[in-house]
Amino acid sequence: MPGTRWINLLVQQDCRVEGVLTETTAELAASLSLAASRRIVEADEFMRAGLYDGWLPHLFVGNLLKGQTVGVIGAGRIGSAYARMMIEGFKMNLIYYDLYQATPYGQFLKASGEQPVTWKRASSMDEVLQVADVISLHPILDKTTYHLINKERLSKMKKEAILINCSRGPVVDEEALVEHLKHNPMFRVGLDVFEEEPYMKPGLADMKNAIVVPHIASASKWTREGMATLAALNVVGKIKGYPTWSNPNAVDPFLDETSSPPSACPSIVNAKALGLPVSKL
Repeated sequence: MPGTRWINLLVQQDCRVEGVLTETTAELAASLSLAASRRIVEADEFMRAGLYDGWLPHLFVGNLLKGQTVGVIGAGRIGSAYARMMIEGFKMNLIYYDLYQATPYGQFLKASGEQPVTWKRASSMDEVLQVADVISLHPILDKTTYHLINKERLSKMKKEAILINCSRGPVVDEEALVEHLKHNPMFRVGLDVFEEEPYMKPGLADMKNAIVVPHIASASKWTREGMATLAALNVVGKIKGYPTWSNPNAVDPFLDETSSPPSACPSIVNAKALGLPVSKL
Protein backbone atom coordinates (compact mmCIF):
# COMPACT_ATOMS: atom_id res chain seq x y z
CA MET A 1 0.00 0.00 0.00
CA PRO A 2 1.22 3.61 -0.61
CA GLY A 3 1.77 4.32 3.08
CA THR A 4 4.19 1.41 3.38
CA ARG A 5 6.37 2.83 0.63
CA TRP A 6 6.83 6.11 2.43
CA ILE A 7 7.39 4.46 5.81
CA ASN A 8 10.05 2.33 4.13
CA LEU A 9 11.61 5.40 2.56
CA LEU A 10 11.68 7.19 5.90
CA VAL A 11 13.24 4.17 7.58
CA GLN A 12 15.94 3.70 4.96
CA GLN A 13 16.79 7.38 4.99
CA ASP A 14 17.26 7.72 8.70
CA CYS A 15 18.32 5.04 11.14
CA ARG A 16 18.75 7.41 14.04
CA VAL A 17 15.15 8.63 13.71
CA GLU A 18 16.03 12.23 12.94
CA GLY A 19 13.27 12.04 10.33
CA VAL A 20 10.61 11.87 13.02
CA LEU A 21 12.52 14.28 15.23
CA THR A 22 12.65 17.13 12.73
CA GLU A 23 9.45 19.02 13.50
CA THR A 24 9.36 18.31 17.23
CA THR A 25 12.96 19.44 17.76
CA ALA A 26 12.43 22.54 15.64
CA GLU A 27 9.27 23.35 17.60
CA LEU A 28 11.12 23.17 20.91
CA ALA A 29 13.88 25.41 19.56
CA ALA A 30 11.20 27.89 18.48
CA SER A 31 9.52 27.61 21.89
CA LEU A 32 12.77 28.33 23.70
CA SER A 33 13.41 31.26 21.36
CA LEU A 34 10.05 32.81 22.20
CA ALA A 35 10.31 32.05 25.91
CA ALA A 36 13.77 33.62 26.07
CA SER A 37 12.84 36.67 24.03
CA ARG A 38 9.79 37.46 26.20
CA ARG A 39 11.35 36.31 29.51
CA ILE A 40 8.45 33.97 30.18
CA VAL A 41 10.13 31.76 32.77
CA GLU A 42 11.31 34.74 34.81
CA ALA A 43 7.84 36.24 34.71
CA ASP A 44 6.24 32.94 35.74
CA GLU A 45 8.54 32.64 38.76
CA PHE A 46 7.82 36.26 39.65
CA MET A 47 4.07 35.58 39.69
CA ARG A 48 4.38 32.36 41.68
CA ALA A 49 6.48 34.16 44.30
CA GLY A 50 3.61 36.63 44.89
CA LEU A 51 5.69 39.63 43.81
CA TYR A 52 3.24 41.09 41.30
CA ASP A 53 1.66 44.30 42.62
CA GLY A 54 0.29 45.66 39.35
CA TRP A 55 1.25 46.52 35.80
CA LEU A 56 4.45 48.51 35.26
CA PRO A 57 5.81 49.64 31.88
CA HIS A 58 9.29 48.30 32.55
CA LEU A 59 8.29 44.90 33.99
CA PHE A 60 10.15 42.07 32.21
CA VAL A 61 10.80 44.00 29.04
CA GLY A 62 11.82 41.50 26.37
CA ASN A 63 12.72 41.43 22.69
CA LEU A 64 10.21 41.69 19.84
CA LEU A 65 11.03 38.98 17.31
CA LYS A 66 9.22 40.50 14.33
CA GLY A 67 11.67 42.21 11.98
CA GLN A 68 14.72 40.91 13.86
CA THR A 69 17.28 38.54 12.34
CA VAL A 70 17.37 34.85 13.17
CA GLY A 71 20.62 32.99 12.64
CA VAL A 72 20.84 29.26 12.00
CA ILE A 73 24.08 27.31 12.37
CA GLY A 74 23.60 24.03 10.52
CA ALA A 75 21.01 24.13 7.72
CA GLY A 76 19.89 20.52 7.70
CA ARG A 77 16.35 19.21 8.24
CA ILE A 78 15.93 20.58 11.76
CA GLY A 79 17.64 23.89 11.07
CA SER A 80 15.49 24.38 7.98
CA ALA A 81 12.29 23.56 9.85
CA TYR A 82 13.23 25.97 12.64
CA ALA A 83 13.99 28.72 10.11
CA ARG A 84 10.61 28.19 8.45
CA MET A 85 8.81 28.52 11.79
CA MET A 86 10.63 31.69 12.78
CA ILE A 87 10.28 33.35 9.39
CA GLU A 88 6.71 32.39 8.60
CA GLY A 89 5.57 32.75 12.20
CA PHE A 90 7.38 35.93 13.25
CA LYS A 91 8.41 37.48 9.92
CA MET A 92 12.06 37.39 10.94
CA ASN A 93 14.92 37.85 8.51
CA LEU A 94 17.35 34.97 8.13
CA ILE A 95 21.08 34.51 8.04
CA TYR A 96 22.48 30.99 8.10
CA TYR A 97 25.72 29.11 7.80
CA ASP A 98 26.35 25.50 6.93
CA LEU A 99 29.63 23.93 5.92
CA TYR A 100 27.90 21.66 3.40
CA GLN A 101 24.46 23.08 2.60
CA ALA A 102 24.62 25.72 -0.13
CA THR A 103 21.12 25.44 -1.57
CA PRO A 104 19.37 28.85 -1.57
CA TYR A 105 16.35 29.10 0.71
CA GLY A 106 14.61 31.56 -1.59
CA GLN A 107 11.50 29.62 -2.55
CA PHE A 108 11.33 27.82 0.76
CA LEU A 109 11.49 30.88 2.99
CA LYS A 110 9.50 33.54 1.12
CA ALA A 111 6.94 35.10 3.41
CA SER A 112 3.61 36.26 2.02
CA GLY A 113 1.39 39.19 2.95
CA GLU A 114 3.53 41.72 4.78
CA GLN A 115 6.87 43.14 3.71
CA PRO A 116 9.10 40.33 2.40
CA VAL A 117 11.84 39.07 4.66
CA THR A 118 15.46 38.89 3.61
CA TRP A 119 17.63 35.82 3.66
CA LYS A 120 21.32 35.29 3.20
CA ARG A 121 23.79 32.47 3.34
CA ALA A 122 26.69 33.77 5.40
CA SER A 123 30.28 33.35 4.29
CA SER A 124 31.27 32.29 7.80
CA MET A 125 29.74 31.29 11.11
CA ASP A 126 31.15 34.40 12.77
CA GLU A 127 29.09 36.54 10.40
CA VAL A 128 25.94 34.87 11.71
CA LEU A 129 27.03 35.41 15.31
CA GLN A 130 27.68 39.10 14.72
CA VAL A 131 24.50 39.85 12.76
CA ALA A 132 21.74 37.70 14.25
CA ASP A 133 19.48 38.63 17.17
CA VAL A 134 18.43 35.01 17.77
CA ILE A 135 20.84 32.17 17.00
CA SER A 136 19.82 28.52 16.97
CA LEU A 137 22.41 25.74 16.80
CA HIS A 138 21.74 22.66 14.67
CA PRO A 139 25.13 21.20 13.69
CA ILE A 140 26.29 17.62 14.01
CA LEU A 141 28.70 16.88 16.86
CA ASP A 142 32.21 15.95 15.82
CA LYS A 143 35.73 17.20 16.53
CA THR A 144 35.11 20.31 14.43
CA THR A 145 31.99 21.35 16.35
CA TYR A 146 33.08 20.49 19.91
CA HIS A 147 32.90 23.80 21.85
CA LEU A 148 31.87 25.50 18.62
CA ILE A 149 30.40 28.21 20.83
CA ASN A 150 33.18 29.25 23.19
CA LYS A 151 34.31 32.40 25.00
CA GLU A 152 35.65 34.02 21.85
CA ARG A 153 32.53 33.37 19.79
CA LEU A 154 30.19 34.40 22.58
CA SER A 155 32.00 37.73 22.64
CA LYS A 156 31.17 38.25 18.96
CA MET A 157 27.43 38.07 19.60
CA LYS A 158 25.18 41.02 20.36
CA LYS A 159 24.84 41.90 24.05
CA GLU A 160 21.10 41.24 23.90
CA ALA A 161 21.27 38.19 21.64
CA ILE A 162 19.43 34.93 22.30
CA LEU A 163 21.25 31.60 21.89
CA ILE A 164 19.31 28.34 21.48
CA ASN A 165 20.81 24.83 21.57
CA CYS A 166 18.68 21.78 20.83
CA SER A 167 21.46 19.91 19.00
CA ARG A 168 24.21 18.40 21.17
CA GLY A 169 25.43 19.66 24.54
CA PRO A 170 29.20 19.72 23.86
CA VAL A 171 28.67 22.10 20.94
CA VAL A 172 28.60 24.81 23.64
CA ASP A 173 31.40 25.43 26.15
CA GLU A 174 29.08 25.52 29.16
CA GLU A 175 31.59 27.04 31.57
CA ALA A 176 32.26 29.91 29.15
CA LEU A 177 28.51 30.31 28.70
CA VAL A 178 27.92 30.65 32.44
CA GLU A 179 30.54 33.38 32.66
CA HIS A 180 29.05 35.16 29.66
CA LEU A 181 25.57 35.05 31.21
CA LYS A 182 26.93 36.47 34.46
CA HIS A 183 28.54 39.45 32.76
CA ASN A 184 25.82 40.06 30.18
CA PRO A 185 22.44 40.03 31.95
CA MET A 186 20.52 40.95 28.78
CA PHE A 187 22.01 37.99 26.90
CA ARG A 188 19.67 35.00 27.11
CA VAL A 189 19.94 31.32 26.35
CA GLY A 190 17.58 28.38 25.93
CA LEU A 191 19.12 24.91 26.37
CA ASP A 192 17.61 21.47 25.85
CA VAL A 193 20.96 19.65 25.90
CA PHE A 194 24.01 19.89 28.14
CA GLU A 195 27.71 19.23 27.95
CA GLU A 196 27.75 16.48 30.59
CA GLU A 197 24.16 15.27 30.79
CA PRO A 198 22.33 14.85 33.04
CA TYR A 199 24.43 17.43 34.89
CA MET A 200 24.74 21.17 34.32
CA LYS A 201 27.95 23.09 34.83
CA PRO A 202 28.09 24.92 38.19
CA GLY A 203 26.25 28.22 38.14
CA LEU A 204 24.05 27.57 35.13
CA ALA A 205 20.96 26.73 37.20
CA ASP A 206 21.33 30.05 39.03
CA MET A 207 21.24 32.16 35.88
CA LYS A 208 17.93 34.02 35.51
CA ASN A 209 18.76 34.68 31.87
CA ALA A 210 18.94 30.94 31.09
CA ILE A 211 16.04 28.63 30.30
CA VAL A 212 16.99 25.00 30.83
CA VAL A 213 14.79 22.02 29.99
CA PRO A 214 15.62 18.28 30.37
CA HIS A 215 16.28 17.10 26.80
CA ILE A 216 12.62 17.13 25.80
CA ALA A 217 12.90 18.04 22.12
CA SER A 218 11.57 14.61 21.17
CA ALA A 219 8.87 14.64 23.85
CA SER A 220 5.83 14.88 21.63
CA LYS A 221 3.22 12.18 21.20
CA TRP A 222 3.62 11.81 17.44
CA THR A 223 7.40 11.54 17.74
CA ARG A 224 7.26 8.81 20.36
CA GLU A 225 4.89 6.81 18.16
CA GLY A 226 7.11 7.38 15.14
CA MET A 227 10.21 6.20 16.97
CA ALA A 228 8.37 3.11 18.18
CA THR A 229 7.28 2.38 14.59
CA LEU A 230 10.85 2.64 13.32
CA ALA A 231 12.10 0.36 16.09
CA ALA A 232 9.41 -2.20 15.29
CA LEU A 233 10.21 -2.10 11.56
CA ASN A 234 13.87 -2.58 12.40
CA VAL A 235 13.19 -5.72 14.47
CA VAL A 236 10.72 -7.21 12.00
CA GLY A 237 13.11 -6.58 9.13
CA LYS A 238 15.97 -8.39 10.82
CA ILE A 239 13.74 -11.33 11.75
CA LYS A 240 12.78 -11.66 8.09
CA GLY A 241 16.43 -11.49 7.07
CA TYR A 242 16.26 -8.21 5.16
CA PRO A 243 19.59 -6.54 4.44
CA THR A 244 20.56 -3.24 6.00
CA TRP A 245 20.11 -0.29 3.63
CA SER A 246 23.50 1.34 4.14
CA ASN A 247 23.37 4.16 1.57
CA PRO A 248 20.83 6.82 2.61
CA ASN A 249 21.23 8.61 -0.73
CA ALA A 250 20.12 5.62 -2.82
CA VAL A 251 16.42 6.45 -2.77
CA ASP A 252 15.47 5.82 -6.41
CA PRO A 253 14.13 2.30 -5.76
CA PHE A 254 11.65 3.78 -3.28
CA LEU A 255 10.37 6.44 -5.65
CA ASP A 256 9.25 4.15 -8.47
CA GLU A 257 5.49 3.85 -8.05
CA THR A 258 5.29 1.08 -10.67
CA SER A 259 7.19 -1.44 -8.56
CA SER A 260 7.28 -2.55 -4.95
CA PRO A 261 9.95 -0.95 -2.80
CA PRO A 262 12.87 -3.22 -1.91
CA SER A 263 12.75 -5.03 1.40
CA ALA A 264 15.39 -3.57 3.67
CA CYS A 265 16.04 -2.71 7.28
CA PRO A 266 16.97 0.69 8.68
CA SER A 267 20.66 1.53 8.87
CA ILE A 268 21.08 0.23 12.40
CA VAL A 269 23.02 2.43 14.83
CA ASN A 270 25.18 -0.42 16.17
CA ALA A 271 25.47 -2.11 12.77
CA LYS A 272 29.25 -2.36 12.98
CA ALA A 273 29.11 -4.22 16.30
CA LEU A 274 26.58 -6.63 14.80
CA GLY A 275 28.67 -7.24 11.71
CA LEU A 276 26.15 -5.53 9.44
CA PRO A 277 26.74 -2.97 6.68
CA VAL A 278 27.47 0.40 8.27
CA SER A 279 25.37 3.43 7.37
CA LYS A 280 27.11 6.24 5.52
CA LEU A 281 24.94 8.79 7.31
